[in-house]
Amino acid sequence: MKFVFFANTDWYLYNFRLSTALRLRRDGHEVVMLSPPGPFGERFAAHGLRWVPLPMNRASLNPLREAATLYHLVAVLRQEQPDLLHNFTVKCAVYGAFAARFARIPAVVNAVAGMGYVFTSDKPKARMLRPLVKTLMRATLGSERSLLVLQNPDDATTFAHAGLIPPERIRVILSSGVNTNRFQPAKHSPEHRHERLRVLLAARLLWEKGIQEFVDAAALVQRWGRDVEFVLAGTPDPGNPHSVSAEQVRKWVDAGLVRWLGHVDDMPGLLSTVHVMALPSYYREGVPKSLIEGAASGLALITTDRPGCREVVTKHGFDGLRVEVRNARALAKCIVQLDEDRELLAQLGLRARQKALRDFDERIVIQKTVDVYRELLSPMTVHAPALRSTL
Repeated sequence: MKFVFFANTDWYLYNFRLSTALRLRRDGHEVVMLSPPGPFGERFAAHGLRWVPLPMNRASLNPLREAATLYHLVAVLRQEQPDLLHNFTVKCAVYGAFAARFARIPAVVNAVAGMGYVFTSDKPKARMLRPLVKTLMRATLGSERSLLVLQNPDDATTFAHAGLIPPERIRVILSSGVNTNRFQPAKHSPEHRHERLRVLLAARLLWEKGIQEFVDAAALVQRWGRDVEFVLAGTPDPGNPHSVSAEQVRKWVDAGLVRWLGHVDDMPGLLSTVHVMALPSYYREGVPKSLIEGAASGLALITTDRPGCREVVTKHGFDGLRVEVRNARALAKCIVQLDEDRELLAQLGLRARQKALRDFDERIVIQKTVDVYRELLSPMTVHAPALRSTL
């Protein structure tokens, strides 16, 4: 059986969906990765996966350019003729579902992690696009041969109540999963608990991720005379209008507020050197990857009571700490609390690890994803029946 995974960046496919593709490949299926060109595309070959670059600009609003993208997408799908197309992000879900009809792809899974810029921003551009995107989603996502996968119950309720898709076509799978064998609590000497506290924010550098609040909290903690290191990992996202610029981050570094690492390949290695994962997000998250990686690594988590974030930190003071959105002072106070109470720091990290094992282990998430594939493919009786039994 053949699968195509379609996303708006090769980075997303490599960092979030490689494990699912490899599971399918081990089961004897063919998986093709499809995305715009990027630096991660060539890495798939080392894993025995084929990657097809697609001419696509995810931030484009040019009608001619978008028509050309759809033309190329239909051509690729007609050539590949997968049994199932799995689309990721809102734009790819709409375009992929639309193209699949023309290419006569028998089954489509659309995965949307969070509501994205169009639904969360109050900018005029986002407000202008919102009715159009809603119309396109209603027209493309409700096919009887497709299912929509969302990462948290809040998004499922929002999609259903907005009439974007019939509720019976929605499935909820918490997060894209984390490799709990690769991400594990580091083994430290007893002196580690008395080290200088290191707090990490790892994310795309979007303002809605709470970047400004993180920096402002660093300034407050510094003003209060605490010796805490604030570490920022991630790069600007030129395709998103709400991206923080590299120039702005360098100003914070020059002011001595944060240490900026840029893109980090070895996230398990980095997480073994810090104590706290902070994500003061007011972005409409799916389930943030950085939080579940931090949880699997046994770090204390600080986040907000927002959709997606609350799926990881379910109760303040139990499996993490919650702060109000856009409240740098509350974030700073939580960080100082953990600096002073290292026993609480350890307890929160232990419970976060337990929750990661129970709810976010990628083996659980991948199996639930495969179950969605099986649900769509099981009525089919003509395409590779021998292989279908491995799903």
